[in-house]
Amino acid sequence: MSWMWLIGGVMLIEGLGPLLFPRQWQAMMRELAGQDTAVLRRIGGALVTAGAVLLYIFSA
Repeated sequence: MSWMWLIGGVMLIEGLGPLLFPRQWQAMMRELAGQDTAVLRRIGGALVTAGAVLLYIFSA
């Protein structure tokens, strides 16, 4: 799988939230903006870990 496919897939999935649920997406962004830096780092770390695991599982 090429990197462009991967990037395109991420953009497609990330765009679904604001496209289908714009008000809820805005509310979530406001809530995230108010979080402490440590909380945001934990969320980011969890997302990176989950993404790496999924890539590993489906790359076989």
